[in-house]
Amino acid sequence: MTRQTTGDQTAPPFPVALERSVYGLITTPVLHLALERGILDRLLADGPLPAERIGADPDTVERLLLVLTAFEVVRRDADGSFHVPPEIVPFVDRDSPSYVGGFVNHLVTGTPGRLERLVEYLGQGKAAADAGRPAPYEEFYRDEQSTRDFMDAMWDLSFGVSRELAALAGLDGHRRLVDVGGANGPFAVAALQESPQLTAVVFDLTEVGPHLERTRLEQGLADRLSFVAGDFFRDDLPAGDLIAMGYVMSNWPDRECSELLRKAHAACAPGGRVLVMERLFDDGRDGPIATAVMNLEMQVETRGRHRTAAEYFELLTDAGFVDPEVRRSTRDKHLIIGRR
Repeated sequence: MTRQTTGDQTAPPFPVALERSVYGLITTPVLHLALERGILDRLLADGPLPAERIGADPDTVERLLLVLTAFEVVRRDADGSFHVPPEIVPFVDRDSPSYVGGFVNHLVTGTPGRLERLVEYLGQGKAAADAGRPAPYEEFYRDEQSTRDFMDAMWDLSFGVSRELAALAGLDGHRRLVDVGGANGPFAVAALQESPQLTAVVFDLTEVGPHLERTRLEQGLADRLSFVAGDFFRDDLPAGDLIAMGYVMSNWPDRECSELLRKAHAACAPGGRVLVMERLFDDGRDGPIATAVMNLEMQVETRGRHRTAAEYFELLTDAGFVDPEVRRSTRDKHLIIGRR
């Protein structure tokens, strides 16, 4: 086929949105490398610095940092030195509760291989293509290193925003939080820090136990934070007056979500609440970007999807909860509340 041309030989400018989509393939691994090899640590500690003072091959360092500069993750000063802008610092500082390094590692080391499945899904559908594959959490917890990497990703993805969500939840008057699928405890810890009268139990698969134990000791919460091993589809949930689920519902289809919410209703004390913490699509499902991207990621990592607030409201009311409401954070994870 011959391409058709017009009389106007002026090429249109390359759209910025398309440019970022095309070259984003390179940018995320570059960010991962800069975090893993301590390049951004050095800039945070001693910057602004020229590439030759960062401690690795200066030509390669400069090329990496110029990519991050073009994407506005790093800034380059007039003298050629690089520094991390203030609005980026909390997310690349290892000591910050908003650090994203574990999540970036999860994306870079796992997502490319999983995204290859989309070709099969397009031809066969997910159910047929995945018929011979392990269940999602069998894959995440296949060995100790994989489990640790997944726990680190969940902590980095959740702890910073969990402190805001715990404040939004209004925990005064509640006594026992049950964090269903709570991993190594990012929301449970945030809730305990927010509300001194609260105790919390994380209910999750057996493989998670040692990682929650590490959190208990590191956070000094051994007397207020505990772990119960179980499978939330096979076992009853522990009782409490707050039942929390963070990034749990998005892992499962509607049918399984309905089953889980009915269990939450049975475990929740009268007058208590369920706290669902998830990314939310806009009502028209045309954004935001993080929700749309992770909705595709849910296709290849789990059996779930992301939803609108209205879809969560329907699931909550069908399970018996009343007066559903959404409380939005300043980040991309929000709080949907149902009352028992």
